[in-house]
Amino acid sequence: MEQLAPEVQEVTVETADGERLYGLWKAPQTGRPVVVSFHGNASAPGWAADRFSTGLWAAHGWGVLAIAYRGYPGSTGSPSEEGILADGDAAMTFVWKAAPESAILVHGHSLGTGVAVAMAATHPVIGAYLEAPYASLLSLAKRQFRYLPGFLMRDPMRSDLRVARVTAPVIAIHGKQDPVIPASSARELIAKVTSNSRLIEVDGDHVSILGMVDAEVEEFFGSL
Repeated sequence: MEQLAPEVQEVTVETADGERLYGLWKAPQTGRPVVVSFHGNASAPGWAADRFSTGLWAAHGWGVLAIAYRGYPGSTGSPSEEGILADGDAAMTFVWKAAPESAILVHGHSLGTGVAVAMAATHPVIGAYLEAPYASLLSLAKRQFRYLPGFLMRDPMRSDLRVARVTAPVIAIHGKQDPVIPASSARELIAKVTSNSRLIEVDGDHVSILGMVDAEVEEFFGSL
């Protein structure tokens, strides 16, 4: 695991259907927002907890909660679309109880952007920060992208349908050379956002884009 800031704590996030999720939590400064981060398929909470608990995020008082989905290392259960969305709900509830005065910015990378969009569509948030988002896993499956985990081949994760219900601002970044999710899928998604939104396309791949626009995103959402 990454060498995490001493303020980051290991926590257990309990879901409504009885699963126990591994999480990493750093409390915000009083009244400051919290990033709730949802990782990609081949990732884990540690990188997000490290990223959002240091640097400019820490300097401006942000908190962070990053969870491992059910069935991923440290968490109980077996993954499915319904299950990981329930995990997202549990993460949101955890933050509301732990920091009731704090606003929430949902963040996701790759697979996690689908969870972030779903949370932004159904919960009060100040915004969504999406890195390498997709319109739907169904559309990616039709393109025969082999990276998709088996459980998601049968779960469509229709972000393109959910994102129209997001009323908070959305900022997304996508790599022009992403070999996993084509930039066209991100464009399709952002075109359906009815609120203030922006897609930033940069030279980069699926992973190299991570954190590229953190300064801009933090300044924008931190001032809301």
